[in-house]
Amino acid sequence: MPPVNRIADYAQDMTAWRRWMHQNPELLFDCHKTAGFVVERLKEFGITEIHENIATSGVVAIIEGQGAGPTIGLRADMDALPILEATGAEHASTVEGKMHACGHDGHTTMLLGAARYLAETRNFAGRVALIFQPAEEGGGGAGVMVEEGIMDRFDIASVYALHNMPGEAAGSFYTTPGPIMAAADTFHIHITGKGGHGAYPDDCKDPIVAGLGICNALQTIVSRDRKGLDELVVSVTQFHSGTTDNVIPDTAYLNGTVRTFDLGVQDMVIARMQAICDGHAAAYGVEVRFAFEKGYPPTINHAREAGFAADVAREIAGEALVRDDASPEMGAEDFAYMLQARPGAYLFIGQGEGAGLHHPEYDFNDEVAPIGASFFARLVETAQPVD
Repeated sequence: MPPVNRIADYAQDMTAWRRWMHQNPELLFDCHKTAGFVVERLKEFGITEIHENIATSGVVAIIEGQGAGPTIGLRADMDALPILEATGAEHASTVEGKMHACGHDGHTTMLLGAARYLAETRNFAGRVALIFQPAEEGGGGAGVMVEEGIMDRFDIASVYALHNMPGEAAGSFYTTPGPIMAAADTFHIHITGKGGHGAYPDDCKDPIVAGLGICNALQTIVSRDRKGLDELVVSVTQFHSGTTDNVIPDTAYLNGTVRTFDLGVQDMVIARMQAICDGHAAAYGVEVRFAFEKGYPPTINHAREAGFAADVAREIAGEALVRDDASPEMGAEDFAYMLQARPGAYLFIGQGEGAGLHHPEYDFNDEVAPIGASFFARLVETAQPVD
């Protein structure tokens, strides 16, 4: 079936909501203005149980259905990115250096559209918990909301989320059971040698040469230490050293990211990085300090919930526009923390051609919002039907 007719009727309002949020981006946990806008809309829909200031600026609202039943959680992220917008749109960001370059304004709009419909119809048993989360783009707002007890406090039994994806057919869906997004970790390597005159390298302990050796050796973790079927990315993204042409510096710094889906692979990478650093320290006579920061864990869908969500998506988009065996993405997502706490699933919704995520020319496709809202609504009605 196409988008729910009643939700399609909201399309103009949803566009207005989304574009207001796009013009007023906020970063990390400082989503108070966005949260206030969300709360105003929820009250207009007749929703009375609204809990604010969770994880600083997060919101959880409860809609009661008809009769007893579990509570299903639906999550949308609210934060933007520190990017200077280049869309030239009439609704472009009014805050210089901040923009919704990942479509979180669209995610929040889709959940608001579903909330309006569910509050009007109440055609489901149990309850719905609407989760509006700050700080997905760093800060791990989902994890903070879980740590602050939202799953137990609101008796949430399962939880679902959508993320838009440019380049995929507008209104299509894809997901997969098991890992769908990678863990995102960061490494830091500080090298201390002995600087001196560039004409007399024999009097120095060159940190640049040691750093180049470490950088090259790190590439062998993927090519030589990884099992063939294990997904893994190791990328050196920064190398800083030196100030001028005739001075060998004292120090060098390397930084980068590691993406994995399996904790055993992650442990292997940490051990190999440490060994590479120790070996190069001995080989080049320098001091090497290695630090590994674990970031978001892998986002792992629960098989039953992922299959169920894909079936609901087929009702909305049709068989041809839904894939339930998609390859995992190497990006990361803090919804992982919610899936560690409760069964559920994470899906992508296509938004057609356009600039990619985190690009200064990106803009959410407003035509997709009623489709995503319809998915959320039908998910609730199908999971928790009225007897």
